[in-house]
Amino acid sequence: METQWKILLIDDDPGILKVMKITMEEAGYQVFTALDGESGIEVCKTEQPPIVVTDIRMPGMDGLELLRRVKKVAPDTEVIVATAFGESENAVRALQLGASDFIVKPISHSAMAIALRRAQRRYAQRRELQEYTALIEERWMVTAEKLASTFQFQKLLIESSLDGIAACDREGKIIVFNRSMEDMIGVRRDDVMHAMAFDQLFPPEEVEKFHAMLASEEFGGREKLLPYETWLAAVDGARIPVQLSAVVMYQEKEARGIVGFFRDRRERRKIVADQARILHQDKMISLGKLAASVVHEINNPLAGILNYVRLMSKILGRGGALSGDPLAKFQGYLTLTESELSRCSKIVSGLLAFSRTSKLEFGPVNVNELIGKCILLSQHKLTLQNIKVETDLKDSVPPITGDGNQLQQCIINLIFNAIDAMPQGGALTLASGFDPKKKVVSIMVRDTGSGIAKEDLPYIFDPFYTTKTEGKGLGLGLSTTYGIIDRHKGVIQVESEPSRGTLFRIELPAGADSKV
Repeated sequence: METQWKILLIDDDPGILKVMKITMEEAGYQVFTALDGESGIEVCKTEQPPIVVTDIRMPGMDGLELLRRVKKVAPDTEVIVATAFGESENAVRALQLGASDFIVKPISHSAMAIALRRAQRRYAQRRELQEYTALIEERWMVTAEKLASTFQFQKLLIESSLDGIAACDREGKIIVFNRSMEDMIGVRRDDVMHAMAFDQLFPPEEVEKFHAMLASEEFGGREKLLPYETWLAAVDGARIPVQLSAVVMYQEKEARGIVGFFRDRRERRKIVADQARILHQDKMISLGKLAASVVHEINNPLAGILNYVRLMSKILGRGGALSGDPLAKFQGYLTLTESELSRCSKIVSGLLAFSRTSKLEFGPVNVNELIGKCILLSQHKLTLQNIKVETDLKDSVPPITGDGNQLQQCIINLIFNAIDAMPQGGALTLASGFDPKKKVVSIMVRDTGSGIAKEDLPYIFDPFYTTKTEGKGLGLGLSTTYGIIDRHKGVIQVESEPSRGTLFRIELPAGADSKV
């Protein structure tokens, strides 16, 4: 085995590659990098790294096609794919194509370390198994002692597997049940072997589905089942999320049983749930900042409404039919009252919509209207900070497809960052644009604040990374924004220099029905 593990990193973002390379080299790995899939394939051929880490979404050859090509060039290579938050379909598809694991962007050091350790163990186990298989083929069971030794080693491999392994005979009774299966469902091997049916491992509603998929040609070929998400039935009645692959075992052209490989998904689901919690926590932080500002923002129109009502009451108190100048004044006050009430209603409705915890729903989003809502909610806070707001919203911008509530959270996060960067006041510019050739809609947020130091720029989208003083921020805002934009198949870029301000540029694909 290698004394120093080789790892190939593939990502079209040079900044991400640089940071990940430094981190992994400090952890003792020999690291190679590639900016696209074709270059990555060439590195695989020349350097033969046992582990490849690749982004799913890249121009040209994407991560899924890269995974297919790597498995053709080097089937034993462990491939870890990086997906955007919530992209479960891409993650499942990658696992079906042979990926060993997936991690959610933005990538934390701990998640990467766990994935690499798992990949190393799997690669080492596979190599050991291959070496012993080659040994058996070469010497072909010269003695009974060697046969027993080989059998013991194979048993050890099954027992030491991180995944659960269970197999049944042709009558459906379990004949193989390793330690990981014991840990997963909470039952002793002695209570299972030759006594429990393989189908009893599943909740009743999953049994028919499992056999139908195994018999179908669609999911890996007849009697071969590529990994898919299902459930195990624990001894205490709990349902355990697992990823299952299976195959029918044959001996002398006769079916002898089924073997299944079960990967526990509880920890992975916990990570996804934690990311959703962090997303909501960041929104609540923004909501707290907005709430205090909105109270002041609606105070002025309410005071005006009260004055107009008093003036109208005074006119009515004079008695007689309203006509002429009194009637004109009364109608004018009524119009102003309606206008101020409408303004208050829009502000409160915007705040309520932003605070609502709703199911992710993608639909057409008008970017200019979205920017207007964010300015409305933030206006008073900007005014108090002596920040002048300017807009440059192009009429030609088509709608995008996305979740308006989450995109609003992104823009408000960027506005709050700009406010924090301009404690003495300044100028904030929000702009929109559209590139008809690339079919890309852009959103720009520019401030004249303190800027970001060059050494901090590579890390600003990392979770909990912050340059603010203690108590001023948790370092979640930009990380959350990055995850949301990535989920929308977009990109976010930053340009900044100390004392010269910062520009954040968001680029999102125009909606499918946009006319170019």
